[in-house]
Amino acid sequence: MTKRVYNFCAGPCTLPLAVLEEAQAEFVDYHGSGMSLIEMSHRGKHYDDVHREAMALAL
Repeated sequence: MTKRVYNFCAGPCTLPLAVLEEAQAEFVDYHGSGMSLIEMSHRGKHYDDVHREAMALAL
């Protein structure tokens, strides 16, 4: 990527490149599981861990 474009509109914001790269890597291989989180069972441990962490951050 040679040049980043920034969005100054209300709503979605620009994220640091490091955050996007980590999300990209985790999207195809979540925590070294060999699967994307969106491919995993919503009853599995990985999903449950993410759900619990999200709930803790939201409260």
